[in-house]
Amino acid sequence: MSRTPDQVLSSISEAQHSVFTTEHARACGFTNRQIRQRLETRQWLCVHLNAYRMAGSPETWRGRLLAACWAGGFRAVASHRSAAALYELAGGRVQVAEITCPRWRRARHPGVEVHETKALDPIDIRVVDGIPVTTPERTLFDLGAVCGPLVVRMAFDNARKNGLLTFGSTELALRRLARRGRPGSRILRSVLASRDPSQAPSESEMETMLLDVIERHGLPTPIPQLEIYDRAGHFVARVDAAYPEQRIAIEYQSYQEHAEPEAIVRDSRRRKALKAIQWDVIEATAPEFQDGGGPFCAALRAMLKDAAERSGVAERLIVSRSDAKTALSSWS
Repeated sequence: MSRTPDQVLSSISEAQHSVFTTEHARACGFTNRQIRQRLETRQWLCVHLNAYRMAGSPETWRGRLLAACWAGGFRAVASHRSAAALYELAGGRVQVAEITCPRWRRARHPGVEVHETKALDPIDIRVVDGIPVTTPERTLFDLGAVCGPLVVRMAFDNARKNGLLTFGSTELALRRLARRGRPGSRILRSVLASRDPSQAPSESEMETMLLDVIERHGLPTPIPQLEIYDRAGHFVARVDAAYPEQRIAIEYQSYQEHAEPEAIVRDSRRRKALKAIQWDVIEATAPEFQDGGGPFCAALRAMLKDAAERSGVAERLIVSRSDAKTALSSWS
């Protein structure tokens, strides 16, 4: 038994986050009169210009975003904070559909934030969940135009951790996209400069915030996600960040994640194990960052200074012993 046009269109819309266009309806066999009749009787609901949803079908932000891309016209794609949301990156936003389209196709629609540019090449576009969207690299570049450096750093670490991009692919995109006065260039360039390609990305957005606070206070950038071993080569702990030469480990404490008794016991054992191999541990919590992280960074600065002084004493002792040995040899 052949299916009716309504059944065929229903199947198509289900595969497209419950939305469809006039072209989809016509391809299923609907006439202009039938299309008008279904809209007038509200069997079909208008989502955006030339984009509809069947009454009773679920309304989702992905459906609204895809409909916004259709409303934007040829080569319109999800971008900026909407693209970040699709990739599950920091800075993502689902309340408003944010799209980018060429300058010659100007589109203004309620609930849609439109960015117009001629610098949108096929290499900058891919499809995610059936939605045309800027690539992760282009998304980071665009985020720099609408978000601050910290958000872009968090998004970059998210993307690296999830395997969405690499340092190399991001650097290539930056060189290709960067132009004098083009928004996003400066921030993305500073984010790449603040990260070491050989080091693992932060495990969480709060760890990225921790590194950002440390850098903003002029302290040396620690190594994130460092694995620590004792002299026998036995694994001791993996810490959020560390200064291995100074033997200082930094741990971010989330009360939500560490409220369980088992977690408290485990963290206590980690600290004791690190102390046993002469590592100092400093903990950071979210409330400490509410005032800019001043007290935490002051304590960390003091620990680094103390470690430097201890290192200086050790070097002087070695030099003194060497000088003494030379003196005895000469005397004899």
